[in-house]
Amino acid sequence: MPNLVAVIMAAGKGTRMKSKLPKVMHSLAGKPLIEHVLDTVNQVGIERPLVIVGHGREVVEARINARAQIVGQIEQLGTGHAVMQVLPYLEDSQTILVLSGDQPLLKPETLRALIELHQAQEVSATVLTAYMDQPFGYGRIIENGENLFKIIEEKDATNDERKIKKINTGTYCFKGSALKEALAKISNQNTQGEYYLTEVFDILLKQGEKMLTYCTADNYEALGINSRGQLAEAEAIFRERILEHWMAEGVTLVDPASTFIDAEVKLAIDVTILPFTRLIGKTQIEEDAVIGPQTSLENCTVGRGSEVTYTVAKDAVIGERCHIGPFTYLRPGTKLEAEVKVGDFVEIKNSWIEMGSKVPHLSYIGDAHIGKSTNIGAGTITCNYDGVNKHHTEIGNHAFIGSNTNLVAPVEVGDYAVTGAGSTITKNVPAEALAVERSTQVIKEHWRLSRKGEIGG
Repeated sequence: MPNLVAVIMAAGKGTRMKSKLPKVMHSLAGKPLIEHVLDTVNQVGIERPLVIVGHGREVVEARINARAQIVGQIEQLGTGHAVMQVLPYLEDSQTILVLSGDQPLLKPETLRALIELHQAQEVSATVLTAYMDQPFGYGRIIENGENLFKIIEEKDATNDERKIKKINTGTYCFKGSALKEALAKISNQNTQGEYYLTEVFDILLKQGEKMLTYCTADNYEALGINSRGQLAEAEAIFRERILEHWMAEGVTLVDPASTFIDAEVKLAIDVTILPFTRLIGKTQIEEDAVIGPQTSLENCTVGRGSEVTYTVAKDAVIGERCHIGPFTYLRPGTKLEAEVKVGDFVEIKNSWIEMGSKVPHLSYIGDAHIGKSTNIGAGTITCNYDGVNKHHTEIGNHAFIGSNTNLVAPVEVGDYAVTGAGSTITKNVPAEALAVERSTQVIKEHWRLSRKGEIGG
């Protein structure tokens, strides 16, 4: 939208959160609250809003500096004082959208409608409102016809005014010139000694300025996060929106109530998510994949048609038509190409496994490269750590690693090579060779009888 700037208030500590983190940095669906607000503003068409920071400035700025112009509020003296800090960046002719960094449930379509009404009617200010069945704690909206007459705070409201269910969400549009003029006149002559942004509306009304309200149909958009309880409430609402979105996009969620999908996850059509599954961070799942049950994927990619069950994975790439699990742990740096099988009680870390290879069960593969169509027997361990450094294991194509093989890195096993079960391989194995490293089996006949007296009959 042309000639439009957004101002996001994010300077508060959030005392009721009882946390060392700034309030706007608390996470909702895998992202800080402030990033959800920035996403919404971006979708409206505002690419680089002004963000007012104060408490925990370094933490907030480090996270969002690339997305916003940061303005400091050294002393937190109220919402009006916060907006005063951005006045040098505002122009009289601009439309100023003011919103809070702790309201992650605002929708872009609501903000667009608010802005369009404000600009079409050419008024000095427009307030986003909502209806609340339990409006306690919110400022009440009093109107004269279609015009805003007054915003009355809970503590100042009469009994009749407290019965009003139309509330102030704390999101506004202002004409730049009107906002500047009114901010110059607000005072801190109140019990808190703070400058309140809502005083601007009283000043504009006294000047005979016209102001409007726009009411959202979804009162959840008004929810601000001031406590852990409100954060949990917003989390449930936001996650329900995510689930509804993906089901509408062609994803099957067998049990939405036990499925958790972060905001930045991407799912293709005909993906199936089974119960008790968490998809976290920037995870991406391709068509026809089946994920779960009881699976947690963080920042992972899963290819078309793969099945991942009872698995924990982080920062891993899973190719097409792979079969992963049950009870598999894929650690960062794992890359599995197409048609790889990783079975039960297998841990893989920082390893590349090529097409068609199998690690079926009870193995640890770390800092390794395994070629195509290679079979890793049960109990195989890559001994990659010597107590000081990590070392690499290289296994070629079509190799066969016998059960309970220890591969002491650095070591290489060539194409089509075989290791005998129970071997500890410390030297390179040439292509097509057999490597066996075992002590000679010793059998002592009638041993038990010879020990009969010693072992108590």
